[in-house]
Amino acid sequence: MKRINTDCTHCTNTNCFIKKHLHLEKMQDFAAQKNTFSCKKGQQFMIEGAPLQGLYFLYEGKVKIIKTGIYGKEQIVRLSSEGDTIGFRGFGTRNRYLIGAATIEDSILCNFSNDVMQDILKTIPEFTYDMMLFYAEELNKSENKVKKIAQMNVRERVIDTLLHLHKKFGQTNHYLNVYLSRKEIADFAGTTDEQVTRIFSSLKKESLINIVGKKISLIEIGKLQSEIIEHTQL
Repeated sequence: MKRINTDCTHCTNTNCFIKKHLHLEKMQDFAAQKNTFSCKKGQQFMIEGAPLQGLYFLYEGKVKIIKTGIYGKEQIVRLSSEGDTIGFRGFGTRNRYLIGAATIEDSILCNFSNDVMQDILKTIPEFTYDMMLFYAEELNKSENKVKKIAQMNVRERVIDTLLHLHKKFGQTNHYLNVYLSRKEIADFAGTTDEQVTRIFSSLKKESLINIVGKKISLIEIGKLQSEIIEHTQL
């Protein structure tokens, strides 16, 4: 990772947890203590089981959050975009990361060390309260995802993944603004790349999606949503 300089004051990521609280007293002093790094595509900057190095906030780029499953199989548990917080599940409860993280395109990350984060939480009550609400909301999302995925078949899980990518990253010129391999999509959907390829072929024949290499276009979003509607209403 290459260290660079960024200023929270001029950051345009209004959904960043730090940016949202920059107006609070003493927050800018703490923000000045962050470290910022650039990472090349495919670079792993957080290793599962490694000592905790504080929290990361994604300034620019896209990141996959990964966890090792049975027989060492990698599973993507979350995809992050600009402004997202990374590494929060291990912070405050463990001294090691519970997950790993790697970039899926060239990215810039802001890091607040353990000591700085502890000082913020002890010094700024409003930040600490909002962080507690953030954790509660993330826990609720995780529980709902587990319940939803458990009741979906493979086709539904792949469709749900495509719709999540659309909601998270959007489309430009009809193609999703993120490029993932079949294996990465399978790792996120909880299936195999062979099954993803077969389902993509079926969806393309049904004129629901179009694919050019890693570029995916969702043609009939309404029809895709209708296939999983009963699960999204849980």
